Amino acid sequence: MITVLHRRAAASAAKLHPGAAVVDLTSRGPDPWVRFSPFFPHGDIPVPFSPGRVGASVEGIWQALKVFEHADIDERKLTITTMKGLKRGGTRNGRVLGHREGLAGARLLDYIAARRAIYLPSYAFVLAHRLRPELDRLRDLASAGPLVLLDFETNTDVDDRSKPLSHAGLVMHHLNGTWPA
Repeated sequence: MITVLHRRAAASAAKLHPGAAVVDLTSRGPDPWVRFSPFFPHGDIPVPFSPGRVGASVEGIWQALKVFEHADIDERKLTITTMKGLKRGGTRNGRVLGHREGLAGARLLDYIAARRAIYLPSYAFVLAHRLRPELDRLRDLASAGPLVLLDFETNTDVDDRSKPLSHAGLVMHHLNGTWPA
């Protein structure tokens, strides 16, 4: 059984899930688990709808393609490797209008469509091409008993727009064979 909990619940995870292995997959987690963070700079991640273009991190791709009332895409986010300075927002840019369908795309995707067309494929690429040994370790832990994955977000439903999506939830779906269609 695999469960996703908020990182703040790490101390109580053992009480909530006796005997569980607890793994912090956040940007503050230990090596090698920090590599699951969407902020981690794996490099050479294909930018959806942008042939030949790559980003350093999943979060960099997500933020680069975000479009605001007063600011379009920001290709600089694709090259950030420090795990800092990736987020975009604030009142200066205005409200978010959507995510551009590729760096040169004319179409804007709404939040859920962008999750499905940009975030999921980018994160799936990282799981398939950058995290195989770590996924094998998680599979071993899950087969030995309960597994708790810690994240700053706990929303595991791609279609729930009320809360940010949990990348640990995507790892859980991957391990369970229930990747969102």
